[in-house]
Amino acid sequence: MTRYAGRRAVVVGQATGIDLAIAKRLVEGGAEVLLTARTPRERAYASAELGSAARVVAPGAVEHGPWPAGQGVDFVFADAVATARPLLPYLRDGGGVVLTTPAAVHEFAAELASRGIRVNAVAPSCIEASADDTAPLPPLGRLGSAEEVARAALFLATDATFTTGVRLPVDGGLGNP
Repeated sequence: MTRYAGRRAVVVGQATGIDLAIAKRLVEGGAEVLLTARTPRERAYASAELGSAARVVAPGAVEHGPWPAGQGVDFVFADAVATARPLLPYLRDGGGVVLTTPAAVHEFAAELASRGIRVNAVAPSCIEASADDTAPLPPLGRLGSAEEVARAALFLATDATFTTGVRLPVDGGLGNP
């Protein structure tokens, strides 16, 4: 599949769960991906999972420029505004930012609107890897997967081209506040 061919993305977070699922879908779609991973063990695991279309680096390495000068980034996936902000000089005008912590998404979107950069957030809850075993299931009757959150994040980054400042619950119908 070449849905994301010619696109570059930075996924800043953990090399597991949702972040790894986002990176996998991007690589499968033909994108060049830079993923951060905290430990050498995580970096080795993510590199094996993603193959040669992705670079896996320590978190501090991404802030020095994900690609050579003049080569921008189309998408940034990050946990919060503070994590995404250092990457703004590399983000192409018209690109997209998707956060997994929805705090301040509207303000960040307003700040970047003049560059045509869309900023949105997914708000995952009741996801397999992070769910409380004693909590009741959401209305859909099952826990969600990191893959399902990744699909929502990619939708916001690539297909929702007239959408910015939005927080999309990915919670099986719980309706996060």
